[in-house]
Amino acid sequence: MTLTSATEISEESRGKGSRGLVLAAVTLGFAMVQLDVSVVNVAVKAIGASLGGGVTGLQWVVDAYTLTFAAFILSAGALGDRIGARRTLLAGFVLFTLSSGLCGAAPGVAILVAARSLQGVGAAALGACSLALLNHTFAGSSARTGAIRWWAVGGSVAMASGPVIGGVLIAAVGWRAIFFINVPVGVAGYVLTARYGQETPRAAGRGVDLPGQLAAVVGLTALAGAVIEGGSRGFGAPLVVAGYGVAFAAGVLFVLLERRGVRVMLPLWLFKSRVVSVTAGVGLLINVVFYGLYFSLSLYLQRQDRLSPLAAGLAFLPVLVGVGASNVLAGRGAQVFGERRVLVFGAVLMGLGSLGLLGVLSLPVWGAVVAMTLTGSGIGVIVPVITSALMGSVEPSRSGIASGTLTALRQTGSVLGVALFCSLFGSFGLTSGLRAGCLVACGLAVCVAGLSMALRQG
Repeated sequence: MTLTSATEISEESRGKGSRGLVLAAVTLGFAMVQLDVSVVNVAVKAIGASLGGGVTGLQWVVDAYTLTFAAFILSAGALGDRIGARRTLLAGFVLFTLSSGLCGAAPGVAILVAARSLQGVGAAALGACSLALLNHTFAGSSARTGAIRWWAVGGSVAMASGPVIGGVLIAAVGWRAIFFINVPVGVAGYVLTARYGQETPRAAGRGVDLPGQLAAVVGLTALAGAVIEGGSRGFGAPLVVAGYGVAFAAGVLFVLLERRGVRVMLPLWLFKSRVVSVTAGVGLLINVVFYGLYFSLSLYLQRQDRLSPLAAGLAFLPVLVGVGASNVLAGRGAQVFGERRVLVFGAVLMGLGSLGLLGVLSLPVWGAVVAMTLTGSGIGVIVPVITSALMGSVEPSRSGIASGTLTALRQTGSVLGVALFCSLFGSFGLTSGLRAGCLVACGLAVCVAGLSMALRQG
């Protein structure tokens, strides 16, 4: 072996090592984001006991994060395309880490909701640009697919393990620890990204669309607020009706701005692609189901079955295993059977789990957990497949806005899922409300299967 060839092998090894560390960094960022969507679910009772606030206030603790996450992620994706995904990702790590510390130190519900909103803005940068940086780092469809699979696994496992981690931390330290734990993780992600990440190509003409951003924030806030307040005030209450009216007007304005604007946050031409339309629609619906059921079942177990946060968290451990295993197997299944068949299979699992949950609420806790594990496994099958299909259908310079679009719609689903299912609690009571939510979940699973059939087999 010549000295030159030995040097080339050494450089290649270092390159592979650097790519692995970039994968670790972006997976840390995405996992941290996903963890904070679900970790609060088992903490709401402890937070309420410590800071006060009823069910509506606790819903805002959950939804303030997912709402700003959904509202700002498109701008974060556009900003990443404009100035570089690496720079935007680093800014996201800083904001998320600082706001997590503020959440942990919050003296009241109002400050906690405000800090959770800031967390959501940081999460938007991490969610949109982690995938864009990954797409840039791993060239070639095979390498990219493998990296995205592990990125999705990290996020899904973190999301599914949120109640378990939250329950353990609350029992050992207190609810504030679920936020403070983000600080060292955020610092590690920042250092790895700054040291090993390479900046992505910049797309000319991309920038932050301030009018569109304002319309998105107003529309999502009004919609979430109307759904949340509808459960306690009644859906015919003047304030609730006004909220729906504002949401509709803001939505129409948003579409008009995005059609006619020069710098738009959501290029509507993206949806001319069947792959983009299908994956975005599926992403929205699965998050409505998963986060709505997750929040509702966690609250149900603590209030109806009187489980402690630790016991409620540990009850979700099988869900963590099911989601992680299905994530890993999904990529291989798509290669063998095709993306469309795998998506339909995931939708069937999701529907069967939701239907099973409807029938076992009167049985011991284990029955509900088994059913929720089936639902989570179905969604775990779907997420890596829609993500890989989307990222493989767009050019690299548009990866930020493409991933931002998918994540924005998924997080919008999270907001609506928590708001909708909890409004059912307010309208029908705890048990009947959860049963109604299970019926909604079954219907949405059928919609996911129908959308998936529109995806070309491959």
